[in-house]
Amino acid sequence: MSEKPWFKFYPEGIPKSIPYPEVPLPQLLRDTAKKHPDHVALIFEDYKITYRELDELVDRFATALHDLGISKGDVVALFLPNIPQFVITYYGILRVGGIVTAINPLYKEREVEYQLNNAEAKAIVTLDILYPTVKKVWKKTKVKSVIITSLKDYLPPVKRILGTLLGKIPTAKVEREPGVYFLKELLARYPPEPPKVEIDPKEDLAVLQYTGGTTGVPKGAMLTHYNLVANAIGAMYWLRAREAEDVHMGVLPLFHIYGMTTVMNSSIYGAGTVVLIPRFDPEKILSSIEKYKVTVFCGVPTLYAVLITHPKIDEYNLRSIKFCISGAAPLPPEVQKRFMELTGAVLVEGYGLTEASPVTHANPLDPTMKTVKVGTIGIPWPDTDAKIVDPETGTKELPPGEVGELVVKGPQVMKGYWKMPEETKATLRDGWLYTGDLATVDEDGYFRIVDRKKDLIKYKGYSVYPRELEDVLYEHPAVKLCAVVGKPDPVAGEIPKAFIVLKPEYEGKVKEEEIIEWVKERVAPYKRIREVEFRRELPLTTVGKVLRRVLREEELKKAKAK
Repeated sequence: MSEKPWFKFYPEGIPKSIPYPEVPLPQLLRDTAKKHPDHVALIFEDYKITYRELDELVDRFATALHDLGISKGDVVALFLPNIPQFVITYYGILRVGGIVTAINPLYKEREVEYQLNNAEAKAIVTLDILYPTVKKVWKKTKVKSVIITSLKDYLPPVKRILGTLLGKIPTAKVEREPGVYFLKELLARYPPEPPKVEIDPKEDLAVLQYTGGTTGVPKGAMLTHYNLVANAIGAMYWLRAREAEDVHMGVLPLFHIYGMTTVMNSSIYGAGTVVLIPRFDPEKILSSIEKYKVTVFCGVPTLYAVLITHPKIDEYNLRSIKFCISGAAPLPPEVQKRFMELTGAVLVEGYGLTEASPVTHANPLDPTMKTVKVGTIGIPWPDTDAKIVDPETGTKELPPGEVGELVVKGPQVMKGYWKMPEETKATLRDGWLYTGDLATVDEDGYFRIVDRKKDLIKYKGYSVYPRELEDVLYEHPAVKLCAVVGKPDPVAGEIPKAFIVLKPEYEGKVKEEEIIEWVKERVAPYKRIREVEFRRELPLTTVGKVLRRVLREEELKKAKAK
C-alpha cells in the first residue's frame, strides 16, 4: 500500500502492515493453549475455564460433531447467548471444518427458520429454554441434530445448586428423542481426538454471518478463516493488548460479528481473559469490571450512555479499564467525555460492518487524546485502505471534505453474500467494499460518517443528516437516548422528527418546545427539528444501536393511514 496520510498518526508499536499467519481460525486457540495452558480464558459467574481446558473441550466437541456426520463445509447454527458453550461449540465446529452461523437468541420462529434454511444448516446448538422455538421449525429445515445445553452447565457448584433450588436459573426440560443430544453428555463421551481436516484459510468459509436485514431480507456474509484471523489480530494490535494480561468485558453479543471478533477471537489470540455477561445488566457489568479488574472494553454508544447515567455508578471502582472502543453507531461526544471522566480510560470511536469482519477504522487509543478526533471514526487499520467516492456511480474519488460513499479494501473483507450473486456484484467492485455509508475524509485521513444513504432526510430538496441532529440532542442535559428520522410531509417531502427517551430525573419536566428551541439555536434553519415525541424506550438492535428504520416505518404507516 502506498504512503497514506493516516500512517503518521499510528500509535507507536502499530505497523502499517501485519504479517497475518495463513492458518485456520481455531489454530489461534491451539497456539495460545500451548503457550499459556493455565491462564484463564473464560469467566462465567465465577466459573473459570483455562486455555488448556477450553482447547480440550473444543477437541471433544469436534470429535462428537464428526461422529454425528458433520464434515468440512457443513453449516452448524449456534442459538446461544454469551456463555462458555458458545465459545466451545464455535471453535469445535471450525476445528472439524464446519461453518458457523450464529443466530440471535431473541429471534422468533419465523426468523430462526429463515436463517436455518437459507444457511442450509445441518445441526444446531441451543439452550434448553430456547428449544421450544427450535422444535417448532426443526422439521421444516435440513437440521438433523439438535444439541442442547443449559445455563447451569457451567456454573460453580454452589451457584448451580442454590440457583436451581430457588428457581433463579431459567431452565426447561427437554424430552429425549431421535436427533436430540445433550452437550455435557457428548463432551463426557467423546475423546479430544478430532479428525485432521485440511483448511485453506483464504478460500474456506469459517462463518456465515447474517446482516440485520436493514435493506430487506437478511444476507449471509461469507467470512473466511483468513478474514477473521486478520481482524482478530488487527484488533489485538489496535487495542494495545498485552499478551496473557488483559481482561476483556464480554457484554457485546458473541453472536454479533462485533463481539465475535473484538471480544472472543481477539482475546483468544492474545491469551486474554473474557468475562462473559449473557444479558444486558448494567449493575452486573459495573460489578464485574470492579471484581475482575477489566482492562479492555468494547461496546456501543447506548451501553456507555446507560452506564454513565446509572444511579450507582459512583459505588464501583472502574479505574482498571485502560482502553475502550465504541462501534456500531455514532458515539455522542458528551457520552465519550463523561465515560472517560468516570473511568480514566481512553474511549474512542471506531467503525466496521458485518461484511468486513467487522472493523476497518478506529481512532488511535492515545492516552493524550492528541491524535483522537472526536466525532470521527478515526483512520483505517493496518492493511486497510479507504476512500470516499461519488454516491451516484461510485467510480469517482472525491476530495477531502466532500460527502460521498465510504468504500474500503483489506484482508478482512468478505468473499461475498451467500447465494446472492447480484447483491455481491453490487457491493464488491474491483476489490472494494461499498459500505452504503455517507462519509467525508479530511486532509489527515480521518473519516467521519455523515449518515446511512437510506437514512438521509430530504427537506425541500436540502439534505439533512440525522446523526448531526442527534449529536446536538445528546448535548441537552435531559436526553438519555434519541433518534431522528424523516417524517413524510406533503409540502416539504420530509421533516426531521426526534424520538427521545429522557433521563429519569427529567421525565415530565421537559416540553417538546424546549427541545425544538434547543436544536433551532444550534443548526441552520432548514435542519431544525419540526416535531418531538417522548418515549419510554426506543427500538434497539441486539448490540444497542437505535433502529431508525423501525421508527421511519411507523411514520410511513401513519402517513398512509391519513
